[in-house]
Amino acid sequence: MGQNGQQEFKTEIDVLRKVRHQNLVALLEYCVDCQERLLVYEFMSEGTLGHHLFEWENRNALPLIWKQQLVISLDIARGIEYLHSLAQEIFIHRDLKHANILLDKDLNAKVSDFGLVKLATHNKMSMTTKVAITFGYLAPEYAMSAKVDVYAFGVISLEIISGRKVLAESFLPDDNLVSVFRKEFTQEKNKILNYMADRVFELDDETQKSLMEVADLAWHCTCREPYQRPYMSHIVTLSPLIEP
Repeated sequence: MGQNGQQEFKTEIDVLRKVRHQNLVALLEYCVDCQERLLVYEFMSEGTLGHHLFEWENRNALPLIWKQQLVISLDIARGIEYLHSLAQEIFIHRDLKHANILLDKDLNAKVSDFGLVKLATHNKMSMTTKVAITFGYLAPEYAMSAKVDVYAFGVISLEIISGRKVLAESFLPDDNLVSVFRKEFTQEKNKILNYMADRVFELDDETQKSLMEVADLAWHCTCREPYQRPYMSHIVTLSPLIEP
């Protein structure tokens, strides 16, 4: 294990010993034996969110219905809200993406992978350091703050409502899910439903309204300037994500 890997291993343990929330994956045990480094987490039988969004057909599984996706979004928001403002210390996740969202047997979502988490004090909610965060989920600004997690949450929201990965092969080289979405959403909001991937559930009036509300939320979360993005504590109170 390289130096970076050892640091991420240590960070993962340090953070998960300090936090406990129903929407954060729990660390049960860890082992350090010579060159071996092992982490034992609670069992999340349904795998990653990405498996359910993009690979359900290949896995011969049923697709998530829209209400399930809403509940998962709320679970993610609550987990990050806890890190940002409800834990004893303030943490910035810095690597939020669909691969780091795990689902249990009841499809409850939990945020995982805390190797890049940073501690921020109440007086300093930003840092001027960058790390190798997954491209596509990384906010445009240089300073790291809680708003980078909000941006990544917005990207995940777009993946949920569109059924497309942030760096889908169908996009032009200079485009990604966020840039394409913001162009089309700016031109005419009502056409956003044409932008959605082929849906596997009924787009009745209630579902269309809900999709538009989540799309609007994703728009605000992926604004270029951090001050234009909402806080996670505000996101969890918004009607589109309230459990139906």
